[in-house]
Amino acid sequence: QVQLVESGGGLVQPGGSLRLSCAASGGRFSIYHMGWYRQAPGNAREFLAHIRRNATYTYYADSVKGRFTISRDNAKNTVYLQMNSLKPEDAAVYYCTATSRSYSITGYRDLRDYEYWGQGTQVTVSS
Repeated sequence: QVQLVESGGGLVQPGGSLRLSCAASGGRFSIYHMGWYRQAPGNAREFLAHIRRNATYTYYADSVKGRFTISRDNAKNTVYLQMNSLKPEDAAVYYCTATSRSYSITGYRDLRDYEYWGQGTQVTVSS
């Protein structure tokens, strides 16, 4: 079973950038497909980005496409989310998630596809 710990959140001005990290431990990181979600107060948890276990395939929610980039370093057991051109509506708690499942009917866009979740890191976008 893998444990996930997010870091890198904080306060940033609109138009600014942040890079979130998610460190995995307790499992063989390279077998897991990874994702990032976020949840703002009163909202459902929202899919943002996904990366396959061998990093050959990534995809993004329309709301962040072109602004956010997901990547991973299997040697460091870490997945990243580079966030650029941040907007006030990007403010939320950001969660890292992992799954070892080899198939998803939704293409890993549904949070029920994922098995493990971190505790989240807060991102605030404000001037």
